[in-house]
Amino acid sequence: MVEKPMPTMSPGDVLIRVAASGICGTDLHICKGETPHASNKVTIGHEFAGYVEDIHSETVTLAKVGDLVAIDPNIPCNQCTFCRNKKYHLCPTLRCIGVTCNGGMAKYVAVPSSAIFITHGISPEVASLAEPLSCVVHAVDTGAIKSGDRVLVIGAGPIGLMVTALCATGGAHVTVSELNQMRREKALEFGASVTTDKVDIGGDPIKGFGFDVVFECVGLPTTMEAALGYAKAGGTVVWVGVAKPGVTVPVSPFMVYRHELTIKSTYTNAFGMDRAVKILADNKCLGRVY
Repeated sequence: MVEKPMPTMSPGDVLIRVAASGICGTDLHICKGETPHASNKVTIGHEFAGYVEDIHSETVTLAKVGDLVAIDPNIPCNQCTFCRNKKYHLCPTLRCIGVTCNGGMAKYVAVPSSAIFITHGISPEVASLAEPLSCVVHAVDTGAIKSGDRVLVIGAGPIGLMVTALCATGGAHVTVSELNQMRREKALEFGASVTTDKVDIGGDPIKGFGFDVVFECVGLPTTMEAALGYAKAGGTVVWVGVAKPGVTVPVSPFMVYRHELTIKSTYTNAFGMDRAVKILADNKCLGRVY
């Protein structure tokens, strides 16, 4: 434990008394020095929720002292070409609570009022899931799934399970590939129709075998490469998992051309927090685990 002074608020800020903070894979990368844009000796924690403790006198907000709020850790400049074209998550000077400035692994955090999302009827622990769920909302949007699509999710960690839940509630037939038996069982609770520890698409993607959309949620070069072979011709592969810097994946340009694959990736959350809070409040996607 490290003692730090009480955060001071600037105009536009609110003071949050942290009630729950999750540990993300990104936090582990930061602690190992594997996140180049993280600030040195930053207090980690970008998946958190808490109660409004105080509001700066010059802050305009709908929140009241005592409200339970989820936090969007991304603070854009609102001036660059990305911010002005609804892609604030790609802002080159994006600040991130818990990555570039002190985050939720502390008793108190001062955050901009724009970062808070008022919650209703859920616990702080559930509210802290809003940030990772918002990333999943962005990933599933990127995959552009349709009802009836055959979807493959590779990896049944927390992100993979939430991808499974959103795809299943959207009417997709979801297969989850996961080596760990306990996680495969959990995937069924999240709406997977089929689980497996070895994917076999059963034939040539050019002849219609394979999946309409593949979500890779592991971040290993082996699974990212394999994902390309599981999509049927005309399919989409979404790399959701975060690979280490410097890692490369061999890709056959001819195979991508002949199969007319669409390869996409996702980076953090883009306008997903409000929807994530609503999904958690509706108790639909994750209701069987909390």
